Amino acid sequence: MVTKFFLPRILTALGVIFGVVCVVFLLLHLVPGDPVEVMLGESAQPADREALRQALGLDQPIHLQLLSYFKGLAQLDLGTSLYSRRPISEILLERLPATIELGLASLILALTLAIPLGVIAAIKKETAWDFGAMGFALFGVSIPNFWMGPMLILVGALWLGWFPVSGREGMGSIVLPAITLGTAMAAILSRMIRSTLLEVLTEDFIRTARSKGLTEWTVTFRHGLRNALLPVITLLGLQLGALLSGAVITETVFSWPGIGSLVVEAIHRRDYPVVQAAVLLISFSYVMVNLFTDLVYAWVDPRVRLSK
Repeated sequence: MVTKFFLPRILTALGVIFGVVCVVFLLLHLVPGDPVEVMLGESAQPADREALRQALGLDQPIHLQLLSYFKGLAQLDLGTSLYSRRPISEILLERLPATIELGLASLILALTLAIPLGVIAAIKKETAWDFGAMGFALFGVSIPNFWMGPMLILVGALWLGWFPVSGREGMGSIVLPAITLGTAMAAILSRMIRSTLLEVLTEDFIRTARSKGLTEWTVTFRHGLRNALLPVITLLGLQLGALLSGAVITETVFSWPGIGSLVVEAIHRRDYPVVQAAVLLISFSYVMVNLFTDLVYAWVDPRVRLSK
């Protein structure tokens, strides 16, 4: 029973990662631009360009380059940067802590905002509290990161001078990027918490708990919220993956030295191996987070596992 539940999900995750690697590899090689020209400049001699292209293996057919890339992945070798000539694994390890730090800060902020807002909106249904909380949710969902980021820089950094404009120096530098990513996630989660909690509060076991004389606080949080959070787990997993994709824009806006800004820099330099490795890392993280979410959901609610 357990194998029937876990094995298909693991195989699906591996298939998705394989597909992502192939698609990204092919798309990057279809993008106009020559990395050799970027590295040597327009004034380089044709012979020098051809020699470098052969040294990098870019003169081979695409299918042979793809096969060579998979052979490297099988040996946990992500290749070497065309621009810096450094191992890509070292570059990713340098940038990964900044992205993890930003993601955790955004997640903590999102949960800190979403749980109280969602609970208050459910308890105070169709009141000013409900309209205010859902108004914030609509506001957070509607504003894109590429607009929110510059506005926060304008207000928080330039007008008020409370936070650094960009970079990763000190605790204050993470506040504005975390707000940019966390508010959108908090808006989506708060709406889901409100919806599921309203549904749970009408169940029979909630009426039974109230009939036993339990306080409304105990009924709501101990009995209602614990059951309402089950669907939120799935949404939270999806949003954790979205944090990685959203970090590409946010890290670029705030010059945050993470994986997202590395992708943009590598695209500008036509550094194909770095782009492939970074996208592979992001997609792998996204798939693993969703796989872990499925496993957690099955562990929390055995009915999901037993129904398969």
